[in-house]
Amino acid sequence: MGRIFEVRKSTMFARWDKMAKAFSRIGKEIAIAVKASGPDPDNNPALRRCILNAKSVNMPKDRVDAAIKRAMGKDKTDYEEVVYEGYAPHGVAVIIDTATDNTTRTVANLRMHFTKGGGSLGNSGSVGFLFNRVGEFKIKNAGQDLEELELELIDFGLEEVGEDSEGNIIIRAAFTEFGNMAKALEEKGLEVISSELKRIPTTTVELNDEQAKEVLELVDRLEQDEDVQQVFYNLK
Repeated sequence: MGRIFEVRKSTMFARWDKMAKAFSRIGKEIAIAVKASGPDPDNNPALRRCILNAKSVNMPKDRVDAAIKRAMGKDKTDYEEVVYEGYAPHGVAVIIDTATDNTTRTVANLRMHFTKGGGSLGNSGSVGFLFNRVGEFKIKNAGQDLEELELELIDFGLEEVGEDSEGNIIIRAAFTEFGNMAKALEEKGLEVISSELKRIPTTTVELNDEQAKEVLELVDRLEQDEDVQQVFYNLK
């Protein structure tokens, strides 16, 4: 119970356009979802999730529709989802989720980012064991009692419930229960703002401000790469 705090890195976003990156990330997610299960959100839960997340970052509907049409067209780009692992400076573990049409380019760019940032790109499995993969749902706080909500959702894979820094309710479910939790929230009429898969560190590394800045500069560099979807790390 209690408040789920975000890792300290808000100041690192000042140097890049978060909105443009978010639109690009969701556009790729839409392409992958449409390729997997078609363009009809009623029959494609992954696409419904993409559209929901697009709304959460104020992505215009015409851009969402355009992304769906592109994913169905002759000139569509086939993206492959690939996970990379490594270490930032001072032993901080990093996992990078990518969506790429050229893995050779992606791995070369990531290796360059790690090298310039004082870290190292590792092999598959080198740090993955330090993270749990979960489904995270952000829902509107309408004055719900968190203890009651916890009891209502415990049978649907709930692992954690709390609040973020903006007062929204954050619900985390086991990765394998993502679909069940999504259905439960919908049936209970709870307003879901966004939902996504995340990797939560099981152990964290605590650094001083100067060391943490070095880590976050690398994270920032990775997040700006066009092939990178999300970056997870175990800095406290």
